[in-house]
Amino acid sequence: MSFTWPLVLVTLLILPLLIAGYVWSGRRRRRRAVAYSSVALIKAARPKRATWRRHLPFALLLTALACLALAGARPQIKADVPTAGASVILALDVSGSMCATDVEPNRLAAAQAAVRDFIRAQGSGTRIGVVAFSGFAELTVAPTTDRDELLRAVDSLTTGQGTTIGAAILKSVDAIAQIDPNVAPADAATPTPAPAPGSYAPEIIVLLTDGANTRGVSPAEAAKVAAQRGVRVYPIGFGTSNPTRMVCTAEQLGGNSFENFGRGGGVPGGPNGGSFLRADEPTLRQVANTTGGTFFSAKGSDQLQNVLGDLPLHVQIQQRNIEVSVALAGLAAILILLTIGAAVRWSTFPS
Repeated sequence: MSFTWPLVLVTLLILPLLIAGYVWSGRRRRRRAVAYSSVALIKAARPKRATWRRHLPFALLLTALACLALAGARPQIKADVPTAGASVILALDVSGSMCATDVEPNRLAAAQAAVRDFIRAQGSGTRIGVVAFSGFAELTVAPTTDRDELLRAVDSLTTGQGTTIGAAILKSVDAIAQIDPNVAPADAATPTPAPAPGSYAPEIIVLLTDGANTRGVSPAEAAKVAAQRGVRVYPIGFGTSNPTRMVCTAEQLGGNSFENFGRGGGVPGGPNGGSFLRADEPTLRQVANTTGGTFFSAKGSDQLQNVLGDLPLHVQIQQRNIEVSVALAGLAAILILLTIGAAVRWSTFPS
């Protein structure tokens, strides 16, 4: 157990003083009793009652005061957050390379189908948000339990130029910050302290991409920001490195014009000597390791379906601090009521 305001615990020092005063008062009453000529007569006149009953009101009051002092220090306990209490941000790559047909009918269509199944399979209490990224990252759906809204957003994804993996991570962190006060926004001047090892926010980021970061903040820097806030990132590298054609539907193109898209164009080489269609696995692994997540590789649509389907088995919701001040204050109120009842029933105070 930890405390937000530990200095308030100093008030607990009052309890020993109260106990000492109670003991002194009891002894003083006993000294008065011997002043009577017949102690036996006093004992006979006094009602018969168990010894513990005489001390019960004071014990209850003392416990209530202790609970109030603890509540004032704002105690927190570690507790497991159930899966239904978590939120998932789906960061989906919609760069032009998602038109590649090495995964039939193309990567974007296969990803959309897998994501739709993933959304439908989640519990009704799980909130899901969608971040789409190409040349920039955009929160298309804030975390919600409205499955219809999510499915419409997935169906309406369109491609763009460029790949901003780092920006997608930061945008996803901001989406989580909107629903979890314990997670600071990505651009916060004073972010929340780094969580203890093995302790994470219940919200996670699932990042699906088929390429490498081409502009903006680097994925490594963005991963550090997420790690500082206890947000885990689960990257999925999608697609193969096989030469392929680029074919997207008119809906996936969104009415824009892209060179070589939908015309059977070839695959140009990337900056690392390979095809830009290949996911940057070393960087994605680094993101996962930095944030406490896990990297997955999905070469085809079946593998992607399996990865998303098995993801809840890999995501272990970690412990987090939960404040219990209200519970302690409520317990104190109950104890005070019991104190009053016990005092009225078994009062030992002279009339």
